[in-house]
Formats: sequence, structure tokens, C-alpha cells
Amino acid sequence: MAAAAASEPVDLSTIPISPDGPLDENKKPNSDAATGEEQITVFHDKDNFNVKHPLMHKWTLWFTKPPSGKGDNWNDLLKEVITFNSVEEFWGVYNNIAPTSELALKSDYHLFKEGVRPEWEDVQNKHGGKWSYQFKEKRNVPIDELWLHVMLAAIGETLEEEGDGELMGVVVNVRKGFYRIGAWTRTIGKSIPGGGDGDVAGGKGRSTDKGKEVLMNIGRKFKEVLKLPATEVVEFSGHTDSAHSGSTRAKAKYTV
Repeated sequence: MAAAAASEPVDLSTIPISPDGPLDENKKPNSDAATGEEQITVFHDKDNFNVKHPLMHKWTLWFTKPPSGKGDNWNDLLKEVITFNSVEEFWGVYNNIAPTSELALKSDYHLFKEGVRPEWEDVQNKHGGKWSYQFKEKRNVPIDELWLHVMLAAIGETLEEEGDGELMGVVVNVRKGFYRIGAWTRTIGKSIPGGGDGDVAGGKGRSTDKGKEVLMNIGRKFKEVLKLPATEVVEFSGHTDSAHSGSTRAKAKYTV
């Protein structure tokens, strides 16, 4: 692959859902004014492109494989797959991994900002929580499309406002009776205590009301991405509450 040309981050809402989707055959590659080199994007040639569109953050894809039933350690099941920082690299990863609909039961995909492990105990997650929704009618759920849209919303920075600094990552769980998609946040709507080096958060110094407003906004956008009707409820729960309850189904702090 040729070296990537410098480019500004792009709004992923302007990007087609798939580089394999319909293209404008009359639209030809542009030329770099300085070098005269033809600028070929992934939408002109998905294999031989020389322009990358950088993301605002680096993201890491993780995978949880199903337990064997022999007392597996969580760290042995959780595998780091790859880190990427451009639109093109995202599509390269997405087009070469198994669709969610084909994963074995008790599998998970996690897409988190680089340096954040998809665990409650991670220093950047321990004061946070997550918005989540369970799809119980698995046969009728377009889970691959929904998970793709959630990932695009995350890496395209459209689930929160600029400067919020709340979104840590997104998760999809494959279970016998349901699919569940979640969006993890750094806080539960109030300032993080202590404020040590590992706990510098978007929520530092926010009032409780402002913190709740930020989280509710993320919840509403998350619900829109999931294409849920107004009658369905998306719940937010804190990781600490989930840990104490011994379940990912802790009592909801907020709902939208």
C-alpha cells in the first residue's frame, strides 16, 4: 500500500456504509496539487489506495472467546485483535472478521479507545457505567447492521458532543437468548473523586446536573443509532453497581 497522504479527520456520517457499496463511477481520483500524484481513496480502489482519513482517536478491537467450561480465566478469554486510526483501516478490519451473527454463543466484540481495556477494573472505566439494550428476538434482529452502525458512531465521534470525553468504547454480546449492545462511559454523571493521573476524565469538575445531561444525550443518540422505537427503553447502570450485584443487569440509574 502506498504511503498515506496527510488529511484532516472526517465526519464518518458522510462516508458510505461500506466501501463495497455503490460508487459514483464518473467520479475520478483527484490529484495532489503539490506533487501531481493521483489521490486514490478506499472508495476508488479498496485495495490500492494512497489516501487515509485519520480518526480523532486510535481504537482497539478486542474479542472474548467462549469459555471452555474448565475454569477459564477472563484474561485468557479476552484477546486484543488490532489497533487502527483511520477510516480505511477500520474497513480493512471489519471486512476481515467474522460477522456478529456468526459468532459462537458467549462471544463478545469490544471496540475501545486505545489504552482502555474493556473491563470494569480498568482505571479509566472504574468510575463509569454503560448504556445498554438487549435484543431478545434474535431471528428478527439485523445485528450485523446495528453493530456496524454503533461502531461507526463511536469512531466517528457522533455519540457525544466535542469535549465531553465520556465514551470509552462499545460492546456487543452474543448470548443464547439475546444480543446485547452497550456503550461504556467514563463517569456515571458526576465528577470523578481524586482526579489522579489515571483518572483525568471528561467529567472532572462537572456539576451533577451537567454530568447527567451529558450522559442522557449519549443515551438518546445511542438509542437513535440502534433504531429503537420510542416505546423501547435503553438503560444506564454503573459498573460498580453491576459488580456488587454480580450481574451486568444492575438496577438502572437512568433510562431513555
